[in-house]
Amino acid sequence: MSSINNFLFAIISMLSLLAFSSNAQLSPSFYARTCPKLQSIVRTTMRQAVDTEPRMAASILRLFFHDCFVQGCDASVLLDDTANFTGEKNAFPNINSLRGFNVIDNIKTNVEAACNATVSCADILALAARDGVVRVGGPSWPVPLGRRDSRTANQSAANSDLPAPFANLSSLISAFAAKGLTPKDLTALSGAHTIGKAQCLLFRTRIYNETNIDPNFAATRRTTCPFTGGNSNLAPLDLVTPTDFDNEYYANLLNQRGLLHSDQELFNGGSQDALTSTYAANNTAFFKDFAIAMVKMGNISPLTGTNGEIRRNCRVVN
Repeated sequence: MSSINNFLFAIISMLSLLAFSSNAQLSPSFYARTCPKLQSIVRTTMRQAVDTEPRMAASILRLFFHDCFVQGCDASVLLDDTANFTGEKNAFPNINSLRGFNVIDNIKTNVEAACNATVSCADILALAARDGVVRVGGPSWPVPLGRRDSRTANQSAANSDLPAPFANLSSLISAFAAKGLTPKDLTALSGAHTIGKAQCLLFRTRIYNETNIDPNFAATRRTTCPFTGGNSNLAPLDLVTPTDFDNEYYANLLNQRGLLHSDQELFNGGSQDALTSTYAANNTAFFKDFAIAMVKMGNISPLTGTNGEIRRNCRVVN
């Protein structure tokens, strides 16, 4: 037991150093004096949301990913369209797909009640993503804080920068490299698909046309995803433990049971086969690398200092 505790302590220490060094202006203790109850407020609200609907852990995690990959982790994805403003919610990868906005609204309301006009929506989203993962059995990590909220959004970037579920491995590697993330980060972060669901529209081609797929798995998925129609029908990304954050996602890939084309690309005779096999066999290695990659992703182009603002309402600029 002591060796396990020592190992976990070493991981947390390493992550803490990464959290402090990855962006000099961000720090896990940023709100220690101005909003000391922040982390407990976010944790409690996320626990309630996930206990009510376990899928919400995946939804908030995906929301954070879709925020960070479009002009950085600045809460731009949370902005509503108005008569004079076009946000990112109706971009092709997001429309009728992203969810959990109401949960972020609830957290923001609770945080505002404790420390008015102090904590950014971008930081709330970063913390909520971590706490959702923890609630369904995943790893924890120190979240660097101090981001500010964007006053703009970029729908065209959302359409171009977010990796598609139909992408091949080289395209995925390029998309992540454009954000300063390595192929290892790509493979670790893809493990987020150990929870959550996908729409039939996004995996129909795979289950009907592709050959690197377990036939029994394909047949199972076809029962709820017909050749035509049913585009919004849902299927779990991980058939084995769909609401538990674990390494079953990678074991599925080894058995050609990746739901999305982009999932199976991680184990299809390419450069990520060995790492995928490692994660399938070693949950601890997956958890460690996932936590490291989440800290790195959370530090993509944050607004700090006098840039941006602290939104009172996450859906609209002040």
